[in-house]
Parts: sequence; structure tokens; C-alpha cells
Amino acid sequence: MSRRTIFAAGFGLVAFLSTGVAFAADPASCKKVRLSDVGWTDIQATTGIASVLLTALGYEPESTQLSVPVTLASLKNKDVDVFLGNWMPSMTNEVKPYLDEKTIESVSTNLEGAGYGIVVPTYVADAGVKTLTDLGKFKDRFGAKIYGIEAGNDGNRIILDMIKNPKDNLEGFELVESSEAGMLTQAEQSMKNNEWIVFLGWTPHPVMGEMKLTYLDGMGDSGFGAAIVHTLVRAGYLTECPNAGKFVSNLKFNLGMEGVMMDAILKGAEANTAATDWLKANPDAVTPWLAGVTTFDGGDAAAAVKTALQ
Repeated sequence: MSRRTIFAAGFGLVAFLSTGVAFAADPASCKKVRLSDVGWTDIQATTGIASVLLTALGYEPESTQLSVPVTLASLKNKDVDVFLGNWMPSMTNEVKPYLDEKTIESVSTNLEGAGYGIVVPTYVADAGVKTLTDLGKFKDRFGAKIYGIEAGNDGNRIILDMIKNPKDNLEGFELVESSEAGMLTQAEQSMKNNEWIVFLGWTPHPVMGEMKLTYLDGMGDSGFGAAIVHTLVRAGYLTECPNAGKFVSNLKFNLGMEGVMMDAILKGAEANTAATDWLKANPDAVTPWLAGVTTFDGGDAAAAVKTALQ
């Protein structure tokens, strides 16, 4: 082979590399992508988006509903690969030990502008309940109950800590743990009857977004208040599965898109169906998510997604 031929071949290799197209796919061990879905409607929606797109890219996503504590332990134990629902700062106490020991990695922020905390109907706030310590002044009106969601989640833990803290004036209150749907049913029924209720609220949420609610002040450094949501992966995932890891790290959502999908899910749609419908209506949204990403076998990611959504 002449020096000219060798130079031409080398130049062609450099040109190919500069396109950013991968030579090979992730290893076979990465084809199955294990995601945790903690059962909250927003995480059902975002996990649905990830699952639909991973399938289009040739992966085999597997979503399992787990509680927050089990999710974090499963990431540490390498039984789960990805979790899209690390709400911060409210989950700080839950996730910090794992981040400190480097058994879980926080790879990106996937949502900004969220909110999380204790809410009352606005008519209750107008009657004088505006801060956390105001609740204790009207304990009987609330039936001495604060409604939360499933046991083990960070919001319930924060409320229980507040009940134990004399400074928060919640002595005698009980946390009623339920599902998201059960809590909302109780809230809707109480508000329909103009009754007083206090419960755990968050944004984005299509139902709570339509309710006339007021977030209570006086949360201190509890973790309630303005929130952002992070993407977590098990330690080593980005190195072992760089293509899938790049994709999940690219995912960025917004309140509007999550609200549309959450509304569909709450009306009975499967999460993957709601995600597919949203993607078909908003095809350009995938462009930044696929930057630097290929299909599992190294092909054109954008073309594969386009074909899958047709």
C-alpha cells in the first residue's frame, strides 16, 4: 500500500469519526434498560417517554413500580439502571448517603420550576391558614389529619418530622398515608363540600394545577418549596452503557409537556400511550434528546425514532 493510499484511508477514518456516529453499539448487556417508576403520575409520564424512545432505538426498557427507598437500594445493588424522579431538595436525606458512597450517580437535571410542599385550599388560606404553624391553631377544623401519599416517600417523611417538632405546632396531628389517587380523591371530595383539608401537593400536576390551592409558608430548610428533578443511574452505568447513558442524561422535560401527559394518564391512558401521543404531536422535541446518541446497533437514532412514531 502506498503512502498516499494510507494517508487517504487515515483521512477517511478521521472524517468518519468527526461525524460523531458510533462504530459499535452498546454491549449486549445494555440492551435491557431497567427503570424504576415510583407510581407518581409525573414519573409515569417521563418514564413513558424514555421507554417509548428506548424501544425505538432498539433497546428493551423494563419499568418496575418501586417505592423510593427500594428504588435507591436497587440502584445501589445494580438491580435498577435509571430513575427519572429524584425530587430535590426534598429527597436530600434519602439520596445523599448513596451519592456520598458513590453507589448512585446523579447525571442531570431533567425538570426545573417544580414545586413541592404542604397545601390547603385557597379558601382555607383566606380564612387564616397561611403558614405551617397556623395549622395547629385550627387542628379540630382539619380533623387533626394531614394527607400524604405512599409510605416511605420523602414528602411523608418530612411531614412526620414536622409533626414531631414542637416548633411546628403540629402536636396531635396524624399523617394519613395513601396513594396519590387516594389522597386526591379525599382532597376533591373535601373541597367539593367546602371542608378544610391539608395535604401534600406538587407541581406539575394537572389535577392539583386546576385546584385553587395555596402552598403554606414557613417550611424552613425542610426541603419543601421550589423543586428540581434529577436523573439518577446506578454507579458505572454511563461507562458500561455509554449510548443509553447519553440518552437518559440528555432527557429534559418541562411543566407543560408533563402536564399534558399526566392529564391523559389520569384520564385512563397507559403511560407509554400518553407518551407516544405526545411525541407524535411534538416530533421536534426529540432532537436534543438524541444528540450524540445512536440506535442500539449504531444506526441513525433520529431516523429510527421517526420510523417508530409514524
